[in-house]
Amino acid sequence: MRKITFVLTLLSAVAGAHSAWAAVSPEQAKQLGNNLTPVGAEKAGNKAGTIPAWTGGIQRIPQGFKQGGHYPDPWAEDAPLFTIDASNYQKHAEHLTPGQIALFERYPESRKMVVYPSRRSALYPQGIYDETQANATRVKLLDSGNGFTGTTGGFPFPIPQNGLEVIWNHLTVYKGDTYATSWSQAPVTTRGDYNLVEFDYEYDFVYGNQSKSPEQRQDNLLFYFLQMVQAPPRLAGSILLVYDYADQVKQPRKAWTYNPGQRRVRLAPNVAYDNPGTAADGLRTNDDFFMFNGATDRYDWELIGKKDIYIPYNAYKINGPDLKIRDVIRPGHINPEHARYELHRVWHVRASLKSGTSHIYKTRDFFLDEDSFIVHVADKYDNRDELWRVDELHSYTYYDVPFLAPGVEVHHDLNAGRYIALSLRNEEPSVYQPIQRSPADFRPDTLRNRGRR
Repeated sequence: MRKITFVLTLLSAVAGAHSAWAAVSPEQAKQLGNNLTPVGAEKAGNKAGTIPAWTGGIQRIPQGFKQGGHYPDPWAEDAPLFTIDASNYQKHAEHLTPGQIALFERYPESRKMVVYPSRRSALYPQGIYDETQANATRVKLLDSGNGFTGTTGGFPFPIPQNGLEVIWNHLTVYKGDTYATSWSQAPVTTRGDYNLVEFDYEYDFVYGNQSKSPEQRQDNLLFYFLQMVQAPPRLAGSILLVYDYADQVKQPRKAWTYNPGQRRVRLAPNVAYDNPGTAADGLRTNDDFFMFNGATDRYDWELIGKKDIYIPYNAYKINGPDLKIRDVIRPGHINPEHARYELHRVWHVRASLKSGTSHIYKTRDFFLDEDSFIVHVADKYDNRDELWRVDELHSYTYYDVPFLAPGVEVHHDLNAGRYIALSLRNEEPSVYQPIQRSPADFRPDTLRNRGRR
């Protein structure tokens, strides 16, 4: 592990020392689909046999699945291997992040991880695999690193050479095409009380959209994002519209809000960086959403290496309809009885705040599942270099689309003893509902017609 970490760190330093960011060679790219998976993960399992080989991801759709509805658990018959809690976490410390350890120490009576067999279920459409293969030799970071050129779909850097390339894979991971979904957000008090904020969403993921040809995708545009608040009444009717871009030097994020009381649409330049997230009670920033999103320019990105970590995965139960939201929420953290953890190889990327810039997080350690490049755990440090917040993403595979989907997302504040849970879909009838939309449907001047008083 020390040798791997040293080599990867050296590669990161060498790449960062040059103003031009080069793609990998054709010889390196030939590893994709051979000893590497089509998206660049190691196809083989680990030496200990505790992580299996990737064999194509989940290939079966369980009985009872209905298009657009909840996803039945294909691994429901798996029995837990063991449980990690405050009494034994030190024995497993090599496979835990500092933030996960801190949660055991902060909540010794209630925090635990129920560990299951590792299932490498992540998979993506063949079109994503094809574009990813081509990207390996044609995509380059911009000189600033705050964007890339050379593609409109697929993982841009399947064989990453530095931390920025890894994080750009997370920022552009395939999350479906054009669809609607609904979920709730719960800012939870120290006693476990909460008031739900209910949202409807529409997404048009222009980058990588499998219903559009590469020629139909607008160059540089990543996605359109529409967030509509349905409850509580004091917030209902509020709308947020966001355009995000790959080359954020050429075109920074655009955002607008609609206030139903004023019946006005306004530019919203603060929907970025460490400004507070929507109705989050100060428990997450805008760029905490989906574990990290938006511009990369305020941080230096270091590729630390890979390691085997227990992360939330195949979390069908905690995202499923058999539970109510009240079954998920508990004081301090979500109900550990319903969470599933597995051992997976992860990329470890460290973001360190650049001199002359500002953010409430001085350092952020991101742990990205190698089969999807999605951040599953994030440890965040304040400006005193003290561990402050710990985030976990409970993912599961939408096997009909297909992609590894972000499920319940939890942001813990160790100091306040509080947390916020996002993407609570347990009581929603629909999970992924394809819709027909055009760019005209995401114009700022349409927000007033969508909103309500």
